[in-house]
Amino acid sequence: MRIREANINSRTLTKMVSSKIIFFGICLLILIVAYSPAEASPQIELMGGYDIIGICITNCAQCKKMYGAFFEGHLCAEACVQFKGKTIPDCEDLSSIAPFLNKMN
Repeated sequence: MRIREANINSRTLTKMVSSKIIFFGICLLILIVAYSPAEASPQIELMGGYDIIGICITNCAQCKKMYGAFFEGHLCAEACVQFKGKTIPDCEDLSSIAPFLNKMN
C-alpha cells in the first residue's frame, strides 16, 4: 500500500509543480509582451496632446481643396507653424479662414 500511496503523492506533486511552472511561464510571457517597445508613430503625442500643428496643416489642405484659388493654403500652413497650431482653421467657419481668403477679379 505504501508504494501505491507514494506513487499517487508523486503524481500529485508532479502535477502541482508543472502547473506552477506553466503559471509562472504565462506570467513571464505577459510581462515580456507588456513591456516590449512598440515601433509606431501615433497621431497622439507622448506628452498627452494631439499633433496640433499636423491637424492644423491638414485642415489648411482641406480648405485649399474646397476653395481652390480663393484660399491661400501656404499662408495658412505658415500660420499653423508660426502660432504652433493655436488657431486651427475650420473650412465651414469663415471667420477662422478669413485671413487666408483672397478675392479673384
